[in-house]
Amino acid sequence: MLKFLQPASPIERLPKDKIDPVYKKYRLQVFIGIFIGYAAYYLLRKNFSIAMPYLTEQGFSKTELGFALSAVSLSYGISKFVMGTVSDRSNARVFLPLGLILSAFVSLLMGCFPLFTSSVAIMFVMLFILGWFQGMGWPPSGRVLVHWFSVSERGSKTAIWNVAHNVGGGLMAPIAVTGTTLFSTIVASNAGFEGVFIFPALIAIVVAIISYFLIRDTPQSVGLPPIEEYRNDYPTKTRETFEKELTTKEILFKYVLNNKWVWAIAFANIFVYFVRYGVLDWAPMYLSEEKGFDMDKSSIAYFLYEWAGIPGTLLCGWISDKVFKGRRGPAGFVFILGVLVAVLVYWFNPAGKPIIDMACLIAIGFLIYGPVMLIGLQALDFVPKKAAGTAAGLTGLFGYLGGTVTANALMGVLVDAAGWNAGFILLTISCVLAAVVFAFTWNVRGQEIVKN
Repeated sequence: MLKFLQPASPIERLPKDKIDPVYKKYRLQVFIGIFIGYAAYYLLRKNFSIAMPYLTEQGFSKTELGFALSAVSLSYGISKFVMGTVSDRSNARVFLPLGLILSAFVSLLMGCFPLFTSSVAIMFVMLFILGWFQGMGWPPSGRVLVHWFSVSERGSKTAIWNVAHNVGGGLMAPIAVTGTTLFSTIVASNAGFEGVFIFPALIAIVVAIISYFLIRDTPQSVGLPPIEEYRNDYPTKTRETFEKELTTKEILFKYVLNNKWVWAIAFANIFVYFVRYGVLDWAPMYLSEEKGFDMDKSSIAYFLYEWAGIPGTLLCGWISDKVFKGRRGPAGFVFILGVLVAVLVYWFNPAGKPIIDMACLIAIGFLIYGPVMLIGLQALDFVPKKAAGTAAGLTGLFGYLGGTVTANALMGVLVDAAGWNAGFILLTISCVLAAVVFAFTWNVRGQEIVKN
């Protein structure tokens, strides 16, 4: 491990009278740091989509640009797992801003030098590299969450942090479009699409610097006790805190790859992601072909689906903490059953009743993002704190490569071959299988299943 990436060393503990005020200050500070830091990652993950209309004017086909864009999801899914193993042995204060700055550097190259958008092959390589650096955002955030927030509050706090996805994703388009306007004015460019890459990258660099000054790796690195001791909230009946730093071999082969619970939720993530993107990505086309929606109505439905996820995620996290006392399985089971009902109504609702279709999409969006968040949270819960990034990365690998890619490719092939009913049968089966896995984890809480 490079020296500057090594975990921050513990320092002498502060006097007792200072611990509470300092802890409260740092908990808020580090949370803001990972929230704005991770939101900024989203400014760079999808801005290529905004540049695509301009690139088609330069002669690239939709097929070519779609192929180039697929590199981000492909590399991100792999990187989230690989970089998770690195993150577990790194200082989150350095690791998260570093990945953001490297992502910004790739984006700046694509905006400043025409060479990097001159061919499909070059764009694929650049976007693959971008996706790899994007995988450096989630794992250090997970590391911070497990070190600064205890098990009985972690559901609510992770749910709030998870809103960074929506905030960053929602701000990306207006910031990218503003960059286009600014760049075309400043450089007198005909298209100005270069600003799509440059302006978000500059903002991301500023946010990375701010995040570095806000984030602290662990409580012990600033003279504070472990979070479990501070809140008297231990993840096991034996009151263990799992503070020992682990080797890569221990992380992989002792705590992650031989952990049946991690594998269970990794497979569940395939089904959850398939439903998430199988509904979202195909909603405009389904509503247009089967329900008679025009483009404006389809866009509104798409927007409502995404933003309904914010209150749904917050509620799901709160329920898992307060109602089920840190057990994530019951909350996931209830929410995914709600998704199943909404999917069935969405499927069987006849054309000509747009309000019901809109309500179904809002319900699916409201309910599906809770299980998405909970699987990442369960990954943090099911392993020691020092293996959290790797476990979350494994679930992300399965979700992106098994769920997202399948939702895009298999749904298209299936609908072309057998119609929309076949696609909805697959969505229904996925809901049922996800519910079964959540039920399997019903009684699991915290690190109670971790073996020393």
